[in-house]
Amino acid sequence: MNVLVPGRAARSVIAVVCAAMLLTACTSTVVDGRATSMLFNPERVGGLPVTEGPSGPRPNAPEPEGTVEQTDNGPMDRLALLSVNDIQDFWAKNYANYLPGEFVPVATLISYDSTDPNTPPLCGSDVYQAPNAAFCFNLNTMIWDRGVFLPVAQQYFGDMGVVGVIAHEYGHALQWMAGLANDETPGLVREQQADCFAGVYLHWVAAGDSPRFTLSTGDGLNHVLAGVIYIRDRLEGGPSGDPHGSALDRVSAFQLGFTGGADQCAAIDMDEITRRQGDLPENVTSGYDTQSLDSPINDDTLTKLIEVLDKTFEPDAKPTLTTDRAQCAGATVTEPTSYCPDSNKIFVDMPALEAAGKPKNEDEDEVLVQGDNTALSMVTSRYVLAVQKERGVKIDTPIAALRTACLTGVAQGQMTSASGADFVLSPGDTDEAVAGLLSNGLAASDVNGVTAPAGFSRILAYRLGLSSRTDECFERFS
Repeated sequence: MNVLVPGRAARSVIAVVCAAMLLTACTSTVVDGRATSMLFNPERVGGLPVTEGPSGPRPNAPEPEGTVEQTDNGPMDRLALLSVNDIQDFWAKNYANYLPGEFVPVATLISYDSTDPNTPPLCGSDVYQAPNAAFCFNLNTMIWDRGVFLPVAQQYFGDMGVVGVIAHEYGHALQWMAGLANDETPGLVREQQADCFAGVYLHWVAAGDSPRFTLSTGDGLNHVLAGVIYIRDRLEGGPSGDPHGSALDRVSAFQLGFTGGADQCAAIDMDEITRRQGDLPENVTSGYDTQSLDSPINDDTLTKLIEVLDKTFEPDAKPTLTTDRAQCAGATVTEPTSYCPDSNKIFVDMPALEAAGKPKNEDEDEVLVQGDNTALSMVTSRYVLAVQKERGVKIDTPIAALRTACLTGVAQGQMTSASGADFVLSPGDTDEAVAGLLSNGLAASDVNGVTAPAGFSRILAYRLGLSSRTDECFERFS
């Protein structure tokens, strides 16, 4: 999948809003008991078939209805208003099934242009040069920037990026209606609740029930998830006084809404977030007040990685590394690394792997987060194919692809100082793995490099593995 992300200028736009940017979909990462076949079926996402196709307004969508104050009547405001119409219709029909109180539509919609110095203050704040989208609790008012913020969302994440922004903000309106949050509620709770509510609505769209929009569960949902990853809390920003969550936090909240009901979103509080993080290794859920430590991708690093994987999985026939492509004869060679079943070798194209693991600036290079664990998670995924082969299971199926992601998570979940590992993940490493699962998918692919169809499911399987044992991955993906 080709997913561009905003450059430096666009980044300054999105940084202002952090949580306003994109929201959608996926499945609860808190898994109790034996998984259901639907949840871990590679051909389905949140109970829906994995589909490709258009995502955005339907060709026969009705005209947007309602009043937007200060509008220029341009395409951004029309798309935003159409989004409000759709979201409002959905919650008007479904609010009473899940939430206390009475559904009250957002009273006032206001558009502004953050590039216009004559734009008046909104919601008590100066909005000139403040690209944003927001819900103002005390005024029952939603505002959005048609000049920069919504166009950036559309450019990099598609029309459904704009719909997602509005759905997230409407999630804040739902909090206000239901009495779930106020100005004193921690940002981590407010934002993840809103993310979750947006996921509930977007599942309805993906199911084909919206008269105005469509969302494919393949590439369309992948682009929304790319936006979710992009707006995570960042290491380079230092400690935040009002954190919103890592990539795993944000994705898991979206997944909770996409596969569940709004009652599950309403149940999100600090205790729920702590429980959701509680089964993850500590170095995954803490440390966002420090810098990521990137290891060089070289022979020494890979040798140490293989030694740790040998201890984690203890296969009878331990796979070994090779840079000789000839030792992968008879196998499909995937770049930058492959598993070669006949020789039980892991082939590595070292220059290509070095490039894959080279830290990049997301804003300047217009990529999702990339670093050493982008590459190391790929190599780990090829190692666990050898583990699967020794167990006698097929390694060339969609189920094998998800099992590979799960086992990659198992390995990385053990890479902590608490477990005594000699090879320890640093803060931010799981964000790199999650981004790689979405952008290239190799760590969730079978022996031939065929990825599990939906990025949504790849991330879910990896997240499951982080808090699981080896046997659990074989049980869930059998």
